[in-house]
Formats: sequence, C-alpha cells, structure tokens
Amino acid sequence: MCGLVGIFGERGDPQEARSRIQRMMDVIAHRGPDGEGIFQNQGGTLGLGHRRLAIIDPNNGVQPMSTQDMGLTVVFNGAIYNYLELRRELIGKGHPLRTYSDTEVLLYAYREWGADCVPRLQGMFAFAIWDECTQTLFCARDRLGIKPFYYHWDGQRLLFASEIKAILASGLVAAERNADGLNDYLTFQYCLDEKTLFKNIVRLQPGHSFTAVLQGDRVDLSVKQYWNVAYTIDEVHDERWFIDQLAGLIDDAVRMHLRSDVPLGAHLSGGLDSSAVVCLAAHMLSGERIHTFTGAFREGPAFDETAHAKTVATFAGTQYNEIYIDGAAFADLLPRLIYHMDEPAAGPGLIPQYFVSKLAAEHVKVVLGGQGGDEIFIGYARYFVAYLEKCLSGAIFETAHEQPYAVTLESIVPNLPLLQSYKPMLQAQWGSGLFGAEDQRYFKLIDRSGGMTNLFSAEALQGCYSPFHAFQQIFNQDGLHSLINRMTHFDLKASLPALLQVEDRTSMAASIESRVPLLDHRIVEFMAAIPPTIKFSGGRMKHMFKAAVASTVPSSISERKDKMGFPTPLVQWTKGVAKEFVTDTLLSTRARQRGLYQIEAVERALDDEREFGRAVWGLLCIELWHRTFIDSDAVLND
Repeated sequence: MCGLVGIFGERGDPQEARSRIQRMMDVIAHRGPDGEGIFQNQGGTLGLGHRRLAIIDPNNGVQPMSTQDMGLTVVFNGAIYNYLELRRELIGKGHPLRTYSDTEVLLYAYREWGADCVPRLQGMFAFAIWDECTQTLFCARDRLGIKPFYYHWDGQRLLFASEIKAILASGLVAAERNADGLNDYLTFQYCLDEKTLFKNIVRLQPGHSFTAVLQGDRVDLSVKQYWNVAYTIDEVHDERWFIDQLAGLIDDAVRMHLRSDVPLGAHLSGGLDSSAVVCLAAHMLSGERIHTFTGAFREGPAFDETAHAKTVATFAGTQYNEIYIDGAAFADLLPRLIYHMDEPAAGPGLIPQYFVSKLAAEHVKVVLGGQGGDEIFIGYARYFVAYLEKCLSGAIFETAHEQPYAVTLESIVPNLPLLQSYKPMLQAQWGSGLFGAEDQRYFKLIDRSGGMTNLFSAEALQGCYSPFHAFQQIFNQDGLHSLINRMTHFDLKASLPALLQVEDRTSMAASIESRVPLLDHRIVEFMAAIPPTIKFSGGRMKHMFKAAVASTVPSSISERKDKMGFPTPLVQWTKGVAKEFVTDTLLSTRARQRGLYQIEAVERALDDEREFGRAVWGLLCIELWHRTFIDSDAVLND
C-alpha cells in the first residue's frame, strides 16, 4: 500500500518539475511513511513520484523501480497476491528478477506481456509504467477499484495521483466544484462513473487502463476497459457443486491475502463477512495468534456488537482488541477525515472505520476485512424488499412465469421475518407507489435526494444532467438476466467503489494496508455465473456464502438476524455533544454566503433529523469539503 503521483507532458525546467512532483508527494506522505523516490525520464517530459509503505520484501522494493536496463520504470500502489507464481513463470522465460518484490514482478510481467499482463494479476493495484523505448506511459487500476487512481488531462498535460489533493498540490489544476458530481452526491452520496466532485479531475474507473503518448505539444490518451464481470449463467451444475466451489475459492483467496513480510491482523465486526475471514485466517496461520480489531459506541446496544466479536475471537483463538468511540471527538475529527477522503462518499461509517484502523496501526501494518460481502453475496435488506415487491406483482398479475429466474411469492414467504427491523424502509418504499419499472423501484430504494435537494438552492442544482439517467445506464446493462443481478451489478459498479474509497482513505490515514479477500475477482466472477434461483433461493440473503463457510464460523454468527452493519450514533451526537459544532458549521456566515443552501430548510433539518438519517451528514460533508478544498483560503495540509 503506497501513494503514487506523476506528470506527463512537462516542457519547462526539470528542477522546477521535480519540485512540483515533490509537493505532490508531500501531501500524501501518510500513504507511505517508509520511503520516497522520484524518477524523471531522459527528455524531462515525465516525472514519477512514490511514497512507500513497505509490506512485501521491505528491503528491496524501493520505488520508483526500473528494470536493469532502465527500459521500464514503475510506480505502484497495492499488492499482487499471485506474485510468487508469476515470478516463477517469468524466471522460466528468462527474465532476470533479483528480488521477491511484487513490484519487480509487475515490471517484468509488463515486459513479457505488455498491457495483457493486467488480466494475469490477482490483487489490488493502481500503477503507472513508463516505457523509455516506445516513449509511452501505461496506467491501470484493479478490477473492483480497491486502489484509487485520479487524473487530470487537458490534452497538453496529464497529471495523476493516488489522491486528488496531490493533483491540486501541483499548482497546475484549480479546485472547482463539479455541478454534475454534486448532483450525484446529493442523490447517492457518491459520484457515478468517472466523475468526482472536482471539475476537470476524474477517476480511472475500475477494470480500466490507459496509454498516454506525447505527440508534439499534445498528450494523446487512450482509455480501455480490460475487465467487466460477465453474468453468463451456469446451467450445468447444482447447488451443492456451487457451494463446494465457492468454499474453495474463498479459502484460496484468504490464503493468498495472508502473504506478507510484516505483521498482519484483521477487522472484526461480529458479522458474517469479517468473522469468516478471521476464522479462516486464524486457521491458516497454524496456531499463531492473529490480532483482531473491533470498534463500538456506548450509546446503546444498537451501536455495540462487541459481544459477537468476542465470540468469534474466542472461537478462532485470536488476540482481541477493541476501542469505544467517543462522540466528543467528532468536531475535531470530521474535518480531518474530509481532508483524507478528498471528496465525501458513503455514510458516517468512516468514523468508526478510522478509529479501528488507528487501533490496528498500534499492532500491525496489514489488516484483512470483510468488505464487499454484502454486494457479492446478496446481503442488503433492500435486495429482499425489491424482490418481495416483484414477487407480489408476479402473484397478483400472474406474470411470474414471464420472468426468467424469477423468485416466487411462495418461496419467499418463509423468510419475511428478516424484514422485522426494516419497517421504515418498507414504509418509505411503498408509501408513494408500487409495482413500477424495476429501475424506478430500485432507484427509489437507494435515492437519498428526498432529504437533501430541498436543502440546496435551485441555482446550485441547475443543469440538464440526470443522476437517474446515469443510474439507468448501469442498472439496465444488457446480459444481466434478472432483478437480483441488476441490483447487485449496480452496487458493484457504483456504491462499492465509494465504500472502498472509505476503506482506502481510513487505512491510509493510519498508514496501514487494508486487504479485502472477499473481493477476489475470481469470487466475483463465480457468483455472477450462479443462477439467481440458486444464489437468491427464497430470498435468503447470503445463502451461498453461509453454506460455504458453515463449518468455519460459530453457528451463532452465521444464524444472526440482527446484523446492522456498522451503525454510528450520528443523530445523538449532532443533537448532543456535537450540536454546537454542527450549528456553527451549517448556519455560519460562511455557509450562508456560499449561495448553496436554503438556510431555513437547513435549520428545520437540524431539528427534524431522524435516527440513521443522512441529510445533516450530507450537509456537513459538503460544507466541510468546500472549506477544505474550494474556498480561497483553504490550505492543503494534513
């Protein structure tokens, strides 16, 4: 886990260009406290910078790294888990690998296969490789977007970095608000596709790469998608076969993610996903006591799952560590987190995630977690709500037989008690409509704009961009076959990258590496191929995953019906210990003069916010983001 920066298309003084790269590196020093380095090509048109967190072969993985003949140079962020297998293959082909660094493996893999090396990589990665012979720059990001990669390209110059703040630190790109990105954020609390909240700064999308070439005064950029999950349904095998194969894939993914030359541990929430990872990892470490890290709040049992986490820790024989998070830290912490995030995304779960990462950093340099389990194994209650409505429609209008892979109402009824804790979601979903088009109904389940758009001025939201239309392009992609695939596919492409942004920034703020074995692309591809009538049989959430890890985790964990994710007592804080901070921020003169908000509506929102509501959270994040990055007096420092 590291941080990279680069500028391609420089034409001025090489020393000035080097100073610019250094400034970019300095603002992401937290990503790599173990070392730094700068590379400039012979013509001075390219500069690469790197901050290193040493995990694999700590003594020999210094970056930027070049091949022995200096023909190729790389800066790399992430981990290639199958680097040992690739290393043996490359040595067999005659390549002179001298270290056990996955960075060197990446270099020679590119020399052997060019851009076609990327599909061979198993891991999380964002990297840039300079080819001195062809004078081309090749950059790629992993399939699921676990590692970040942002860039600015104006046709004449290309800037890129692991974090947006590094691009801004170059002094070559101004921080301006992107109106379309703001509309996305108010709708979903994240941006879709390549958009960010910053005008003229975009993200390289997951599963994409690009090649950049200098042509006279221009930098030509060619972006390519090298991977996309295919929902080619396997009609040959039965449920037992799928379960056995899935268990083997999960086992192998965890085993590969344990490759490290420094101490490692694991996040443990007490839910099924992290518990399965912890139990498998503890078993594979052959009796070594792995550290586990758990966070909780004292605001009531709904915010404290330490009892379940302790059950797993005892069962797996791990060394248990916990932290209780105090709302008194909220006012000081949130502005810092917004700085680390670059742009707000997802919900207040980033607060406990940061504290748990800080706790982990006291003991280890690598942590495993269960991120991605809900999207891959069908774990969100909203999936069940949407399917229930679809089943009701099919039963009432006798249309179920018209839908391939449809779940019948009869099969789903026994699992309805799962929705006992989701009455507000059901009321909100059915309160203003029923039985509409699938895309409209799922959009309603994830749309957060109802409590947000009336808080912003009409001028702030003007424009012809439609977040719903952008949502449709992803949700209605051809070849998805069923409602459950459309929902999980959208979340895989849209909401999961936002959660992974939180994962990356909170771990990097604590200077530790976070690994997510359940997002091994082989597991994602395998789940996509399972018939929906098997993997979502009877509307049973995480049905396949539970069966695959049944012998691995305590039965009390696999049979839990009360798991709520990582809820944060935000409303208790904003109306209690942090009330003054919230009021001073959102009703300040600066906020009033920004021209973004309907201040009277904001005042009502502060009083009316319900438990687990996101309106006040969204307002706080947007206002603090403006203060940190957009305002003329904003200073970019940690």
